[in-house]
Amino acid sequence: MRGKISQALACCGACLLYCMLAGCTAYHPQPLPAAPDLSRTPALTIPAKQFLLPGLSPHPVSSRGLDATTAVLLAVCNDPDLKAARLQAGVARAQVLQAGLLPNPQFGAGFAQSARNYGGALSLSEDLQAWLTRGTQKAIASANQQQVHLNILWQEWQVAAQASQLFIQARSSKQLQAVLRAQERLLADRALADEKAMQQGNQTATVVSSDLRQLSTVQQKLHQLALNAMQTNHQLHALLGLEPGVRLHLVGSAAQPVISAAQFHAAIADLPQRRADLLALQAGYRSQEEALRRAILMQFPALSAGVDLERDPVEGVNDFGPQVSLELPIFNHNQGEIAIQKATRAVMRQTYQARLDAAVSQAHEVWRESLVLAAQLQDVENQLPALKQRAGAARRSMEQNNLDAAAYTAMEMDYLAQKEQAIQLRASLESSRYALRILLGLPLAAR
Repeated sequence: MRGKISQALACCGACLLYCMLAGCTAYHPQPLPAAPDLSRTPALTIPAKQFLLPGLSPHPVSSRGLDATTAVLLAVCNDPDLKAARLQAGVARAQVLQAGLLPNPQFGAGFAQSARNYGGALSLSEDLQAWLTRGTQKAIASANQQQVHLNILWQEWQVAAQASQLFIQARSSKQLQAVLRAQERLLADRALADEKAMQQGNQTATVVSSDLRQLSTVQQKLHQLALNAMQTNHQLHALLGLEPGVRLHLVGSAAQPVISAAQFHAAIADLPQRRADLLALQAGYRSQEEALRRAILMQFPALSAGVDLERDPVEGVNDFGPQVSLELPIFNHNQGEIAIQKATRAVMRQTYQARLDAAVSQAHEVWRESLVLAAQLQDVENQLPALKQRAGAARRSMEQNNLDAAAYTAMEMDYLAQKEQAIQLRASLESSRYALRILLGLPLAAR
């Protein structure tokens, strides 16, 4: 009998060692990067069909330049922070796998010897409470995985919005620079002509000083615009995952379709079923509901069951039979954990309500802002043709010596100032409409 017990112990030990070795995963160190991971040219590194941004279909990078849609897709694909966020999806998938695994059985072995006999014990048991809570564990992990994916989607939307804003700023900066350069040339010519006239005694120093002040003001605006454009380009390069020195040629506009009042109110009513951040909070709330359910199940006594095989080393008697371990619920009914999970659920419910209220309020604010900007832009654009015609007529009159240069300069400056205002209003309106679609979770239109 002693030989049989020794063989059983040896066999069980060998099996246990084999199982442990067979299930091991080899460790391979992965050092941190030593150089920046920035590209020299705009290019997609993952298929565009994998993007979850509604309305944006696969859009190839054009050789003629970088349009707004391409900028958004490149930013969503190559933004370094988003790359790191997407790896969280792998962690969430691993957690779902972990939640579905049952706990390993507990195996025990012992050996004893007396003057007369050899003895020992073998035991095998399993935690039954883990079977009871396995469903809730899987539901928690599944809801957490959904929340991670939805949070990544919402982060992609934020990156898309940021890319569009930077694209609009960069494009408007170039347009404004052209207008300000025209103002600078006009005022520089006027100042030079007045200075020559002053030297000939035909103009006053006050007029020349006024010319120089106007010229200095325009030049200051040009300097500030150049600084802002440099900062915008730097941010856009970082968002696209490009090296700072890469030259970008921006083409097209970022205009989005106008949202009617009916579309706006329908989108507000359907906001909780469409906006990714709200859907992520809903998934988190479902996870918390399951966590509370698990805490309630855990108030039942912990139970494990198994079998024991023993041989007494003195008497040489063999014992074999079932073994049950039950936790006595005398002091702890898991009421503390249940109270914690209930309080956490209440916090998450109020957090969701606050986010929903803020989303609706912010959408209304941007909606009203877009209406005001559209009306202002319409007024300015309506005045532009008349101002342009007036400035052209003034130039012809000046060339025919029927109008002095100062009057022509004033009329030309009025037209250029109105054109400058139109560019700024158009950029603000495009930014507002793009932001509104993001806030409402509406599909983005490719341009």
